[in-house]
Amino acid sequence: MHAVILLLINSIAFSQSKPRARALGIPFHGTPGPLNAITDVKGVAVGYKTIIKGEGKLVTGTGPIRTGVTVICPNGKSIDPLPAAWYSLNGDGEMTGIPAIDDYGLNYGAIGITNTNSVGTVRDGIGQWNVKHFSTGKLVDFSFGLPVAAETWDVY
Repeated sequence: MHAVILLLINSIAFSQSKPRARALGIPFHGTPGPLNAITDVKGVAVGYKTIIKGEGKLVTGTGPIRTGVTVICPNGKSIDPLPAAWYSLNGDGEMTGIPAIDDYGLNYGAIGITNTNSVGTVRDGIGQWNVKHFSTGKLVDFSFGLPVAAETWDVY
């Protein structure tokens, strides 16, 4: 999964193959941007990787596999801080980086969204990417940062 995160952040892209919320009749206030997407916001980049392998009955360690990861870079490929906050909709979500957001009100870098059991792996992948691109090489180096990775339920 680390390799997927590194590749994902390096080649972050946007594609639209599914209907948007407004096209499904979900009303929102305001006027959408040209792509009707989060990437219409200046500086925001989003990438994702979906993994679908195998069919049939689940065999632990073998599959089938239905999972993926989305990475949002709210400030492009940068670890410059931006204002941040978080909210727990159901009180059950796994998420890294909450104490730093609470303490400082800031987020540094990419935000990962994945399945429950991959939150730690995605966090580590974002940190590894940060070190590769922002390391100072000094004894005290904070380039790993305080990566934010959160779960989403991907059962279906």
